[in-house]
Amino acid sequence: MIENLQSLLLGFQTALTFGNLFLCMVGVVVGTLVGALPGIGPTGAVAILLPASYSLGPAGALILLAGIYYGTQYGGTITSVLMRVPGESASVVTTFDGYEMAKQGRAGVALGIAAIGSFVGGSLSIVGLMFLGPVLANYALAFGPAEYFGLMVLALSLITAFTGRSLVRGLIATLFGLLLGTVGDDVISGDPRLTFGINGLLDGIQFLPVAVGLFGVSEMIESVLQKGGFEVLKTEFGFRKVLPSIADFVKSIGAMLRGTVLGFFTGILPGAGATIASFFSYGLEQRVSKTPERFGKGAIEGVAGPETANNASTGGAFIPMLSLGIPGSGTTAVLLGAFLMFGLQPGPSLFRDAPGVVWGLIASMYIGNVALLVINIGFIPLIVRMMDVIKPYMRLVVMILAIVGVYSFRNAILDVVVMLAFALIGYFMKKYDFPQAPVVLGLILGDRAEQSLRQALSISKNDPSIFFQSPLSAILLIAAAASFLLPVFSKLWQKKKGATAA
Repeated sequence: MIENLQSLLLGFQTALTFGNLFLCMVGVVVGTLVGALPGIGPTGAVAILLPASYSLGPAGALILLAGIYYGTQYGGTITSVLMRVPGESASVVTTFDGYEMAKQGRAGVALGIAAIGSFVGGSLSIVGLMFLGPVLANYALAFGPAEYFGLMVLALSLITAFTGRSLVRGLIATLFGLLLGTVGDDVISGDPRLTFGINGLLDGIQFLPVAVGLFGVSEMIESVLQKGGFEVLKTEFGFRKVLPSIADFVKSIGAMLRGTVLGFFTGILPGAGATIASFFSYGLEQRVSKTPERFGKGAIEGVAGPETANNASTGGAFIPMLSLGIPGSGTTAVLLGAFLMFGLQPGPSLFRDAPGVVWGLIASMYIGNVALLVINIGFIPLIVRMMDVIKPYMRLVVMILAIVGVYSFRNAILDVVVMLAFALIGYFMKKYDFPQAPVVLGLILGDRAEQSLRQALSISKNDPSIFFQSPLSAILLIAAAASFLLPVFSKLWQKKKGATAA
């Protein structure tokens, strides 16, 4: 522990130089803006700036690129809360209750608690990165296809069971999302599936246009068709109204702590990432809540938990990359390329060969999270005021953000068409009380779950018992089954109690 603290002091000497401090500030500001703009995302932004960062040297370049990475997790909250348009995939969950809080005139509080939760999750995950990195990375490395399949099934079951009022509708939405995930080249054979001769679908249906269509543009369609037109978010002015009340903070602290642990461990798993962490957290908060019916209607825990989890996952994602050379997310894969660009090989020897770079990066994450807290808390009143100014043009703003963001993702008109199609689907799903979240989670996890399933069966020569030979895989699958059965038994118990009382 003492050795780690001494190394951290060395890191602060690197991070607090004028040049690196400036690059850290630039990175978190750019990350916040990228997160708020649907379409680009942290991976795209880091990849675009990777060649330009070469002249900055290894420490400066990595501090800049990492700042963009975790900065996007803060910025994605802004449009999710104010417009119901997720800035990046991990912010989808925030739209469920964040936007509802905004409609209740609590936009500032939603953004404030999200900023605080993001700071808590981001900062504590860095502590975990410092002290638990090697041990946890080695444990995550032990995950095989069977364990990954169990993890994916658990994630799908949680969001299916606890999103919406009907388990059947939730299951239908999940299956629809899984069907969408099968579009494109077969993960094993490479044969095209459900592409209908459209070359643009060979890479599958992209997540971003689906998410923006379901959660952003569909809301606009509903507002146009409703009598009274587009519902303008109620704004609130004044710094004091941005800060959560003591009661709000008390409600949120448990969700923040659970989100930190959940997000950190999820981030460690290669391929899991912030999106899965946020969905996990939301499902968990619904499960532990004494009043789960509040979720989706402006529950502050539904904002605090996922926002904490997606930021905690960033610290966790660095662990397999730095300690083992295994990227824990798409963005850390690009960051791995940055290390290699400077002749540095992430792995067990990295901390010994380049301590100034590694610990400078870790120290800059502490600095960046403090800066992001100040930026997001300090500028929330300004953002809300700006939204009040542009409210007459809100439909136009949402449409421009959606089209530009989605098109810039791959420069493909097809993505815009997909977005508009899912805007209509999202409108009818909402009209007929089908939850939207299982669709996007099924799309995200579908190909990963299928790949893990087929790999596991290939290893076992099609023997399904492989999923129960590993204790961890068995536990994950049992937990998934329990998440389905518990709501059913709970409803039956309530009906029985009601009948007995009558």
